[in-house]
Amino acid sequence: MRRLIRGAGLPLSALALAAALTGVAASPQSPSLPLAPIREVAGGVTLFRLTDPALIVPPAPISIWLLRLDPSRVALRAALANDEVVGTETVAETAARHGALAAVNAGFFLPNGDPAGLFKLAGSLISDTRRPRGAVGIAAGAGPPRLIFDRVAATMSLVIHRRFGRTSSVPIDGIDTTRLRGKLMLFTPAYHQHTDAAPGGSEWTVAGRPPRVVSGPSGTGKTPIPRDGWVLSFGGRSPPPAIAALKTGSRVDLVPAFVPASGDEPAWAGAQDVIGGAGLLARDGRYVDDWAPEEFGPGFAELRHPRTLIGVAEDGAIWLVAVDGRQPHLSAGMTLLELQGLARRLRLKDALNLDGGGSTTMWVKGAVVNSPSDAAGPRKVSDALLVFPVPH
Repeated sequence: MRRLIRGAGLPLSALALAAALTGVAASPQSPSLPLAPIREVAGGVTLFRLTDPALIVPPAPISIWLLRLDPSRVALRAALANDEVVGTETVAETAARHGALAAVNAGFFLPNGDPAGLFKLAGSLISDTRRPRGAVGIAAGAGPPRLIFDRVAATMSLVIHRRFGRTSSVPIDGIDTTRLRGKLMLFTPAYHQHTDAAPGGSEWTVAGRPPRVVSGPSGTGKTPIPRDGWVLSFGGRSPPPAIAALKTGSRVDLVPAFVPASGDEPAWAGAQDVIGGAGLLARDGRYVDDWAPEEFGPGFAELRHPRTLIGVAEDGAIWLVAVDGRQPHLSAGMTLLELQGLARRLRLKDALNLDGGGSTTMWVKGAVVNSPSDAAGPRKVSDALLVFPVPH
């Protein structure tokens, strides 16, 4: 069961930091923290830096870069490297190509660029997960960006329309990812020009409104993915009877299912973009005290690493944070508990740990401002969270 605890009173140092950030009056006895506003990047976008070793225990060198965003003056959008699942590129390359004002790395991913968790882009689910982990959603619609946070699992089903109004449902085993033997996969236009599947399977092309099978089954692999449709791909020549019965003209639908811990499925179904993280820190003003349900690997939470965070403060401001690490003379990084402590001090009511390690990158107006930990420089990643100005 998910266990949450309400945020208690902040320590004096936290009050001082919150006062510096939000304008809330602090006690005269509150010790100051070296919060250094670097510059006003644009209207509603301010860059800060923290370097106080006392932010972590035991103290050590630390370097933290923070962007405070006024949601009434910015737009947020997720983006894939190269605008498709296959492949990676640096955050700087993704941000520059889209004309963004600022950006940070976003979700976890596999070496080929495949998102390793939940990912929804422009209203379409392109990476599923049966393991509920922390995620952030950007609500669709006009007006300022509204972020939602929770632990969420997401799956997809294929609904096949039969005669006399009957339907059957078949679970899809993976979305926009490498095909597995004996599994039914879905490839959307976000994946690549084709399925990149080897010969020996069975693939059906679906297009149109309403969606119908327009060709297949094909066993040649690398089936082109239509811009207005998708491809169903089964790993083998003997699919289950329901799938084997598909033929040209068959009417089919895709039905996603979101399972948030809060039970608010409509909010996640309606979100424009969703980025899966690992480590929900806070939701609706309650701080998480048990990460066991998210099933981290050894050392993920307990050791200090570079970290990337997104959160929403009590005053409505959106914060993007890049914690440098694995550089002993510059920055030790943070444990997940230390990152949660930083979220408390920023008075975040919602907060999520995104991909970190060598992926942690903050790009602002044409330059990477933090110090990514890889010796080769900023790592190529699968996707990024982009910040755009909203004209007033």
